[in-house]
Amino acid sequence: MSDMGMGGAVVDSEAKGARTERVGPRDLRDWIDKVEQVGQLQRVTVPVDRDEEMGAITYMAHQTINAPALLFEQIKGCAPGFRALWNPIGSSVDRFALAIGEPTGLGVMEMIQRFKTILGASTIPPVIVDAATAPVNANHMRGKDIDIRKFPASRHWPRDGGEYIGTCDAVITRDPDGGWLNAGTYRMMVQGKNEVGLYLSPGKDARLHIERYWSRNEPCEVIACWGIEPAMFIVASQTFPKTVSELDYLGGVLGRPVEMVKGEATSLLYPARAEIVIEGVIPPNSQRLEGPFGEFTGYYGRPEDLAYLIQIKAVHYRDNPINTQALMADYPANECALLYAIARSARVWSDLDRLGVPGIKGVYAHPASAGGFGATVVSLEQRYAGHAAQALALVAQAPGGAYYSKWLIAVDEDVDPSDMNQVIWAM
Repeated sequence: MSDMGMGGAVVDSEAKGARTERVGPRDLRDWIDKVEQVGQLQRVTVPVDRDEEMGAITYMAHQTINAPALLFEQIKGCAPGFRALWNPIGSSVDRFALAIGEPTGLGVMEMIQRFKTILGASTIPPVIVDAATAPVNANHMRGKDIDIRKFPASRHWPRDGGEYIGTCDAVITRDPDGGWLNAGTYRMMVQGKNEVGLYLSPGKDARLHIERYWSRNEPCEVIACWGIEPAMFIVASQTFPKTVSELDYLGGVLGRPVEMVKGEATSLLYPARAEIVIEGVIPPNSQRLEGPFGEFTGYYGRPEDLAYLIQIKAVHYRDNPINTQALMADYPANECALLYAIARSARVWSDLDRLGVPGIKGVYAHPASAGGFGATVVSLEQRYAGHAAQALALVAQAPGGAYYSKWLIAVDEDVDPSDMNQVIWAM
């Protein structure tokens, strides 16, 4: 079977699409197996509380660079077998590498170069598979049986406004004009047994979609995936052209098409091998107070404010589901820090290449700079007057680096941009 509308054709599951020798994990559980084999997973088998305790343990454990991901296997208030994985990537280059099918043991600059090459290669559209074969369709909640409070949502920090179920997630919406599917990552707070809040910063694709549906007095359909493979989180957290689906980029990153199934309660598609999926709608003017939430800066940002409210129509989940959580904190306990450092650096470097800026030897968005957002270092061989200034001006506005940039630094080609001792000495 085939479909259209994701920024490219969705090819039949029997079709032979583009393939490479590098193939990423098939799903979160495949990645967990690989990570455990290299000693990068810690199973927490004692009972833990979902109210702050998992967040506190993760924060303390991740004060060390390269600390393992934490899989909490007994969560108070949850049924046996319901688990939570915190900080899948953390500060580990090896876990990032395994997420996209690369070998362990790479240095951070080599990882950035490889990821840059992968992003510059072909995109691979998703395939639609039989819903009956999808692992995520092992269990369902519908109608009055829907109760998302059964899953291990968590209050991360003492002043958080509620329990957050989506922090390491993928939210799928459809562009009302072009029809392509966007996958983004946004925080989601539990508002009731069949309601969840969706916080979106201005300019984010899902927010643009919702506003355009509402301008037509139409509801916006939403898919939220809780419990996703790290590669999906990496791609969903980045900014790509607004006319191409992140699912196509994810296929290119994984070296294989993403398996999707047709929605039951919406017209959207959802990943066949996710852990937990909800289908819902945001009716016009559907909002509720949300937050505050301990942010990636290590501080609280805005106070309680209105967020979009999703009315959940169906829930699908695997046997013994694993919810993925990303702790927002200062480095190195911030889940988004190294992830953004690698992905953002690769995106900025690719943007500079496409813009024709010569002599770029390396780009690094340091993970300690507000989780990779705040400072970007460009190493280049200066070839003409104004070359360095031109490069930095373009970094400030290129899609890969424009969001939240505060410090932009140019250094000569003999300086390793990932070595802050060298960078500060050069400054």
